[in-house]
Amino acid sequence: MSKRDYYEVLGVSKDASVEDIKRAYRKLAMKYHPDRNPDDPSASENFKEAAEAFDVLKDENKRARYDRFGHSGLHSGGFNEPDFQNVSFEDIFSRFGDIFGGDIFGGDMFGGGRGRARSQRSVGRPGNDLKINITLTIDEIAFGTEKTLKVKKSIKCTQCNGSGAQSDADYMTCNTCSGMGEVRQVSRTMFGQFVNVQPCPTCYGEGRIIKNKCSKCAGEGRVKGEETVKVKIPSGVSNGNYITLRGQGNAGIRGGESGNLIVLLEEKEHPDFARDGNDIYHDLTISVADAILGTDVEVPTLKGKAKIKVESGTQPGKLLRMKGKGIIGLNSTVAGDQYVRVNVYIPTDLSSDDRKKVESLRLSKHFDPKSIETKEKSFFDKIKDVFHG
Repeated sequence: MSKRDYYEVLGVSKDASVEDIKRAYRKLAMKYHPDRNPDDPSASENFKEAAEAFDVLKDENKRARYDRFGHSGLHSGGFNEPDFQNVSFEDIFSRFGDIFGGDIFGGDMFGGGRGRARSQRSVGRPGNDLKINITLTIDEIAFGTEKTLKVKKSIKCTQCNGSGAQSDADYMTCNTCSGMGEVRQVSRTMFGQFVNVQPCPTCYGEGRIIKNKCSKCAGEGRVKGEETVKVKIPSGVSNGNYITLRGQGNAGIRGGESGNLIVLLEEKEHPDFARDGNDIYHDLTISVADAILGTDVEVPTLKGKAKIKVESGTQPGKLLRMKGKGIIGLNSTVAGDQYVRVNVYIPTDLSSDDRKKVESLRLSKHFDPKSIETKEKSFFDKIKDVFHG
């Protein structure tokens, strides 16, 4: 699939200044940030597309070559066209974090610090995310709940306090990068000199290596363990929703940032209720006599038993509404309704006396549906009267 024009991606003109390009990218990065769009898979693609465009247009040399030759010009002359589709969000934040003031992707704005721009020399390597499923009842979903989870994961080694070394003296400067945590490759082309900077392959960007590894964690700074985690679940969540707990996943290697714990929510079927959004439905079965004469009956609700009035002459399938007895909506204080669906029980095993009573009722005009048809004309009969009458 062909790539879009980088100016079009950022929404700027071809004579836009570097500051204009920075502002445009910053706006798009905030709009398509993955934490702001957890249910939109296209947001991450848009986010990376904007990062790729910014990577070219912010650089004077890359931009000049792109303006002259387009995308194809970034595949020659010592250039490599950027490809952010397989790059993690953290690496993007680290690469461009300076234009966001260092903290735009952290703190309260996005609910965590995974996206903060890291220093040039990284500390350790980040841990992986974990996923865990929990099942919720409608009652728990209706009003929100708190769950305590026991999670098996990698935790920080207590013997070396996560450093991976027996002591601070057991670290030495990496000879490959001379402690910089990165290696640089210089190439000269007809367009000038270019420097390609990458994390050091020996120390993985830490700038140091371990002489004597911790005997408990073998130099990783983490061990297998189990931790108890509490997660608050708001009311109104649905099957398939998830909650991300920042920093509650696997511990990083040698002090690296911990991964996230992603809690996937599943909704358990309820014996008394069926759910439709924030409304719930309950099936009530009553006798023929109660449907004819009317009655007061007790039904279950999410807060216990409650009485509801069944009017005389209630027809099978009628829905009786109990306002505000449903589920409190997500990020809301308003509850849905409970609907009681009336079913009429028709007995199949009658005594001889009961059969005689029903036979006598069958002869009554009030039990004959044809008598109702003669008293009330159908809709089609009324239409006929208008045109023929």
